[in-house]
Amino acid sequence: MGTQNPGGPNFPIRPPSSPFASAPPTMAPFPSSGTLVGSEASNFRPTPPSGPPTMTPFSSAGPRPPAHLNNPSVSSPPITSVPPTGGPYQRFPTPPYPSTVQTNPIHAPPERQPPFQPFANQVSAPSISLPPPSQVPPVPMGSSPQAPSGSLFSGPRPNFQLPFPGYSSQQPAVSQAPFAAQQGSFMPAPPASSPFANQQGGYVPPPPVGAPLSYQSRDQMHHPSSPPPIGGIQSLAEDFSSLSLASMPGSIESGLNYRTLPRPLDGDVEPSSFTEMYPMNCNPRYLRLTTSAIPSSKSLVSRWHLPLGAVVCPLAEAPEGEEVPVINFTSTGIIRCRRCRTYVNPYVTFTDAGRKWRCNICALLNDVPGDYFAHLDATGRRIDLDQRPELLKGSVDFLAPTDYMHRPPMPPSYFFLIDVSVSAVRSGMIEVVAQTIRSCLDELPGFPRTQIGFITFDSTIHFYNMKSSLAQPQMMVVTDLDDIFLPLPDDLLVNLSESRNVVETFLDSLPSMFQDNVNVESAFGPAVKAAFMVMRQLGGKLLIFQNTLPSLGVGRLKLRGDDLRVYGTDKEHILRLPEDPFYKQMAADLTKFQIGVNVYAFSDKYTDIASLGTLAKYTGGQIYYYPNFQSGIHGEKLRHELARDLTRETAWEAGMRIRCGKGVRFTSYHGNFMLRHTDLLALPAVDCDKAYAVQLSLEETALAALTVYFQVALLYTASCGERRIRVHTAAAPVVADLGEMYRQADTGAIVSLFSRLAIEKTLTNKLEDARNSLQLRIVKALREYRNLYAVQHRLGARMIYPDSLKFLCLYGLALCKSVPLKGGYADVQLDERCAAGFTMMTLPVKKLLKVLYPSLIRIDDYLLKSSVQSDDFENIIKRLPLVAESLDSRGLYIYDDGFRFVIWFGRMLSPDIARNLLGADFAAELSKVTLSEHDNEISMRLMRILKKLGEGDPSYYQLPYLVRQGKQPREAKCMMNTDPFPIRGVYRMS
Repeated sequence: MGTQNPGGPNFPIRPPSSPFASAPPTMAPFPSSGTLVGSEASNFRPTPPSGPPTMTPFSSAGPRPPAHLNNPSVSSPPITSVPPTGGPYQRFPTPPYPSTVQTNPIHAPPERQPPFQPFANQVSAPSISLPPPSQVPPVPMGSSPQAPSGSLFSGPRPNFQLPFPGYSSQQPAVSQAPFAAQQGSFMPAPPASSPFANQQGGYVPPPPVGAPLSYQSRDQMHHPSSPPPIGGIQSLAEDFSSLSLASMPGSIESGLNYRTLPRPLDGDVEPSSFTEMYPMNCNPRYLRLTTSAIPSSKSLVSRWHLPLGAVVCPLAEAPEGEEVPVINFTSTGIIRCRRCRTYVNPYVTFTDAGRKWRCNICALLNDVPGDYFAHLDATGRRIDLDQRPELLKGSVDFLAPTDYMHRPPMPPSYFFLIDVSVSAVRSGMIEVVAQTIRSCLDELPGFPRTQIGFITFDSTIHFYNMKSSLAQPQMMVVTDLDDIFLPLPDDLLVNLSESRNVVETFLDSLPSMFQDNVNVESAFGPAVKAAFMVMRQLGGKLLIFQNTLPSLGVGRLKLRGDDLRVYGTDKEHILRLPEDPFYKQMAADLTKFQIGVNVYAFSDKYTDIASLGTLAKYTGGQIYYYPNFQSGIHGEKLRHELARDLTRETAWEAGMRIRCGKGVRFTSYHGNFMLRHTDLLALPAVDCDKAYAVQLSLEETALAALTVYFQVALLYTASCGERRIRVHTAAAPVVADLGEMYRQADTGAIVSLFSRLAIEKTLTNKLEDARNSLQLRIVKALREYRNLYAVQHRLGARMIYPDSLKFLCLYGLALCKSVPLKGGYADVQLDERCAAGFTMMTLPVKKLLKVLYPSLIRIDDYLLKSSVQSDDFENIIKRLPLVAESLDSRGLYIYDDGFRFVIWFGRMLSPDIARNLLGADFAAELSKVTLSEHDNEISMRLMRILKKLGEGDPSYYQLPYLVRQGKQPREAKCMMNTDPFPIRGVYRMS
């Protein structure tokens, strides 16, 4: 992981140190006293076949088994298997439970007839099954048998007992022995057609066998008021996939066929099993657990190796056609547990004829208020259940009474702090910002209560009196940067509806006011302090537009990162931390007075994003970074993102707390916020584009509960002036089976938590240490999963994984090659790396996964169609693998990572297409060409495609970058080799 081989088209042979290669002959890949078999046996290598091996039903390239073999009610007969040659990707089907009724027992002995005993020199793998208790053969208990003469196994075999890591409370005593205790024990004879059958000591790998079964009833793993979490007993049997990592016999090339590698071409898929198990859970877009099977003990947690926690997006946009209901407990007050303060939710139970309710978090019995009382029916359900959304839905909004307010709800306030130094004027930033703010005045939330104010700065601070009685604003200049004061006590932050004319006049005149300014200094720190003094009475959102490295007053910064000797040392991480403690202290003061900060950074030089971004990090805000900003090129992107920031629904003066069941607690929180107390996240301003990650741990050695409940509560002020509590509730079963934890894993949530942990690690360690830590945890997890089944399957040089984690390796490597983590000094500029890190810390799961594995679609065929049908667009947006083979030199492609489009022109693309799209510039250097719409059908179709793709996620505006095949260095800058396996010519955005 994390390696590349751009020099050749093929893999080198993987060294033994590869995390997924087969174990050395003398080492066991799992802690067990059992004997290693197959290619993992000591000093054993399978003999290469003399001819094409017979295909088995389990080979991906071989013929499919008859239909009756897939019948769950029919036992799987023992079938001799040979190594597959079709492809490295192989799925091991789920073995059904044994049955006394057998249909078409191919090569199987008849019922109650002794099995055929093969000769000693005919060695094949045993077929393990679970027969009915009456048919369990006696297993002698004593010393291990001696290997038969001529066997491929040498030396005494130790005693072996197959572990059952299932639900520990109910495990019947079923004995299984992978090898019989007598010489010449039962092993099914291989078919005569097997190329190994006539060779003494020949190797035939066994057919796949089911995983250890879990014997605790699933009916015991859910709340009484919810349906069984997992349906069907057959889901307890293991079904995993694998990849062959070994070299093909007689070849130096790797046996890995990269065409069969699993790739997330469907994007993020929200876990469905989570909602199927507990239909009253909140939607996964609000709360996603890294695994929806909670471990029952600390020992199980220690073997999990992946992050155990959740990703929370409390204000995520509701699914299409749904709304979060608003509940108003006017007479009773909000119903909460008097001990743990949990809000009433679908998983509480009512008892004592409806007079009491039991908290699902702490199990305390609470009295039901008289106004909330309702009788229970014969099944124990309230008779008014259909009229109580809080008892039916996992996500609700409660209207908070006055006792949830420290002060009256504040009006939405927007304060703009704008750099007007010479670099800001020349870039055109001031004009774009002024025009965008003016165009959004009618759409600002909270009308008619909305407040607004402005400060501009260069080497001095400029305040503006916006009093409604003035014909135009009055500018007041403060030059003393060491002792900042407010020249006016009032009218610096005014009501927008009352001072609308003054505000519009100011915005119209702002670009011309400083068009001749030649001041190169920046009093950024004193300007932030001045804005804080204006806003501290009401709080709100502070939007900072910064174009120059702060050079005057408190918080002034100096150029860092030029000393190349620092990189790769223990002092490297200091460059990614704020240089001056002023910024973190200022962020703490801003949060205390409910002020959230968004920073818009524009510069073609170093501006120390590591320091400026601290203001956004600890106030719940975010960073927008526009390197080398020019209004003619990047103006539309700034307009779109600033307009969305101003007009999207925002929760003000918010605080979030996550509660969970007994024995489980949240230990760490990751994202942009200020942590108050031990579990309260202070969020002065939060919106639908912000997500937070949390890690949980077990407080007790073993959990007694069968279900763990989680509840996210966000107390906030809506823009309309109402104080509300957004509550999301979810339940998850407690399991004693590590395999079940892996099967219920959510790759998206795991990668989201991994990204935050890795980025935070870069703040205290070298980049290489952060990458290695991430890779090591993934390797440990896959090794642990392999150890669960290495006894039952002759895995050889294969990497196995559950279907839920089939993309984990890909996303892990993509994360290592993302901007915050990849390379070193020469790969990414310091400001760009820090800005990307701040951005990724806030991204929801779906957005993050698209950044790590973008979309690639081909569009030239669509553009040339004579007529376009309504469903044609759905056909062309099918994603292609990010490999060189996906790129045709005669084609036109769009590469979409959620932040920008790269339009790739093949070298042999039809000149007519290029001429229609680019006009007279079709043959020019594309780095100097700006894509615009032309008066022809091809150009208009392309612009419609880009618009349609951008509408899917409006949080960021995606500028199109044009790249022609083979034109360096632009193509190399936009695309790089980042596929999870080192294959030559694999592309991805840098």
